[in-house]
Amino acid sequence: MNTAILGTGSYLPEQILTSAELGRRLGVGEQWILDKTHVAERRVAAPDEATSDLATRAGERALAEAGLDATDINLLIVATSTPDQPIPATACAVQANLGAMRAAAFDVDSVCTGFVHALVTAHALLNLDAIAGTALVIGADTYSRVLNYDDRRTCVLFGDGAGAVVLGKRADGRGLLSSTLGSDGRTADFVTIPGGGSRRPASRETLEAGAHYFAMRGREVRELAAQVLPDLVVDLAKAAQLEVCDIDLIVPHQANGVMLEELANTLALRPDQMHLTVERYGNTGAASVPITLDDAVRAGRLADDDVLLMVAFGGGMSWGGTAWRWSGGRRAGRQW
Repeated sequence: MNTAILGTGSYLPEQILTSAELGRRLGVGEQWILDKTHVAERRVAAPDEATSDLATRAGERALAEAGLDATDINLLIVATSTPDQPIPATACAVQANLGAMRAAAFDVDSVCTGFVHALVTAHALLNLDAIAGTALVIGADTYSRVLNYDDRRTCVLFGDGAGAVVLGKRADGRGLLSSTLGSDGRTADFVTIPGGGSRRPASRETLEAGAHYFAMRGREVRELAAQVLPDLVVDLAKAAQLEVCDIDLIVPHQANGVMLEELANTLALRPDQMHLTVERYGNTGAASVPITLDDAVRAGRLADDDVLLMVAFGGGMSWGGTAWRWSGGRRAGRQW
């Protein structure tokens, strides 16, 4: 039996923050942001929306697409680095919201790589358990809660959202072909929220220092991504006994539009080989890959037996990817 994607779903908050609006706040032109990131707009969660709310909406849509009820799910994993609160796991709140009371629920935090790590984890657990047949894997982040909107190095990149997939078992050879995961803890300080944990507990000092805001060493992150991501794509293709030119669609983490353009040039990709949402939604962290996958499905970008790669790179630093033989058919024009 193999693990296959049975349905996809996504949820984006209603509020749109354009780069023109953000540029005026930061004292830079809209074109400066577009040139640096290719992000024209991003979504911002409503004051009463937490990460679990976004995740729940995406999960509901993926379940509906798969034709399953929440009670059919045996495993529920939420990938996020912006949980509702430190304890308990956000996945448990999503479980309660959905009514998925037969599922084991837990979180994964590999920052922007989290969804890919959660996919591979779900695949492994499903194959270890002969009884468990289905998993709901969700990537969700509300970075608007941890961004300093006066820091133009970070706030121009990120947005809020959630994406989800339902996984099940298939016996026809379609589904997961290969996967790879990696990390380098020596670069852990490249992407951080330094305050609020056990090393620097919340205090007046950490609040005054802005230690609860997201921080990133952008140049170092970009340089490491340029080293890792091309090899990741090539290695995934080889593990699936394919060349990069044979891949029908690549869904990458939407970290930065300029970086993705460089990746496409490095790999000599055809224009139709990569699906992007970064211009509309920005970098949505762990939600980025599943949101973009769902967008590709709704746009009719995948047909049965197409080969799909999903690759991501995030804090830790961490990276990972999966290769799939698609089994979901073509659903052009589907809208939420």
